Amino acid sequence: MELFFKMPSKEAREAMCDASLELGNRFMGNEYKKNAEDAIKKVTGHEHARVMGSGNAAIMAAMSTMKGPVMIPDQGGWSGFRKIAEFYGLELTYLSTKMGVIHLETLEEQVKLKSPESLFITSFAGYMAEQPVKGIYDICEDNGVILVEDASGSVGDPLKNLACGDHSHVMVASTGSPKIVNVGNGGFISTNEPGIFNNAGFILKTLQSSPVTCAGLVEEIKKTPGNLVKTIAACEFLKKEIEYVLHPEKRGINIAIPHDEPKSIARLLRNNLKVMGGGMITVCPRYDRINQPAVCLEVKNLDIECLKKENLRKIVEIVKNTI
Repeated sequence: MELFFKMPSKEAREAMCDASLELGNRFMGNEYKKNAEDAIKKVTGHEHARVMGSGNAAIMAAMSTMKGPVMIPDQGGWSGFRKIAEFYGLELTYLSTKMGVIHLETLEEQVKLKSPESLFITSFAGYMAEQPVKGIYDICEDNGVILVEDASGSVGDPLKNLACGDHSHVMVASTGSPKIVNVGNGGFISTNEPGIFNNAGFILKTLQSSPVTCAGLVEEIKKTPGNLVKTIAACEFLKKEIEYVLHPEKRGINIAIPHDEPKSIARLLRNNLKVMGGGMITVCPRYDRINQPAVCLEVKNLDIECLKKENLRKIVEIVKNTI
């Protein structure tokens, strides 16, 4: 079994190589940027989009327009939410979840109790469990809360449950490796609210991305629906075959397995699940995943061509023999 870390597609790499030859050509640079923003608007359904230097740059742009408080999940979010809020000196408030997943009743209670200005979430809690984004959006809309969805793991969702502009006021995403839009670097922000971009103008200009990234994004974003479906299907297969996984019935792009000795188990799994060019094992407790001892199989890190049934069966066999 050969496993490979996710790389940008051949088409994206070729487009990026071509764009690199145009560096310094202002006209072509603007064309690459415009094409990338059009591609983002098409996939998110938002009217306005900007390509950024990273996913965290997109979060910085969104948060720069806010005065707080900023609400984030108590686990399963993104550590950048906390760090950037602290950087801006914004008050942080935590939303109780069930292993990262937001319960709508709890959200409604906490929004009314704590009166946050914004709520920052990831489409998948810890990449392992789909959030009820539409229900979250409805509660935020009713209570005047700005919902910012980090869609790094869900861009192109064909079901339109996630990464859908109808269900978020602002969408941010990383396009670095090994995300669903996998260009190796960069990110984006999109919204239907022009005022957000007006207020974040300096950050948007300062932390913008290069024409090379824009060129790759245009090609890579075309592949996201198929890549996301295959990654979710691979996780569904693994969840059925491996006992004691967290959130077994929910869509996700990684697998979390609780264990009392996650570090030793992770070491064994890394020795048996070698990934050329990177890795696929992370250890919890970890805010970005789950706040309990566990080992995560980062299926999202693997090249799509690796997600064949024979490889997935071998992964199951190795996990069962290790845990």
